Amino acid sequence: MAKGYLKVKLVRSSIGRPRKHREVLRGMGLTKLNKVVVLKDTPQTWGMIKKVSHLVEVIE
Repeated sequence: MAKGYLKVKLVRSSIGRPRKHREVLRGMGLTKLNKVVVLKDTPQTWGMIKKVSHLVEVIE
């Protein structure tokens, strides 16, 4: 993995979650269970991860 990037994996479903949580997941590109996306390591990304930390897993 290149420096300055994160891998984020969706490990819990967004079904039944608040609308804001679903919107954050969609904004990160996480649409299906077990999907992994590569995101830039920025404070904005960490804020999104913190908001849905119970649904995602940061790899590496």
